[in-house]
Amino acid sequence: MAHLGDLERAVMEVIWDADGSLTAYDVKDVLEADGRDLAATTLLTVLSRLDKKGFVASDRTARPHRYHALGTREAHMAELMHEVLGVAGDRSAVLARFVGGVSAEDQAVLRRLLEG
Repeated sequence: MAHLGDLERAVMEVIWDADGSLTAYDVKDVLEADGRDLAATTLLTVLSRLDKKGFVASDRTARPHRYHALGTREAHMAELMHEVLGVAGDRSAVLARFVGGVSAEDQAVLRRLLEG
């Protein structure tokens, strides 16, 4: 699975939060409102990397190009969790540690999900 760097993650958060596709300038505006000052070329490079990693796709028929997520935030997070479990020497210990550290509400959700 492809990993996200800090700036890539920030860009993906903006795209995941969007109702539709965004231009690089739309993403830039949101990130700048959050205090990040980015050159447009930097953002276009990040979007190109995210495209190559399979996180976004772009509509190149539109000018400027519009980007949308290829998967959900939740799917990405679940894949990260599977990746961690896949390399764990003792999966049971990792799961026990994880479950022991979640809130009672999250434990209840896990129980419901496991019971099916």
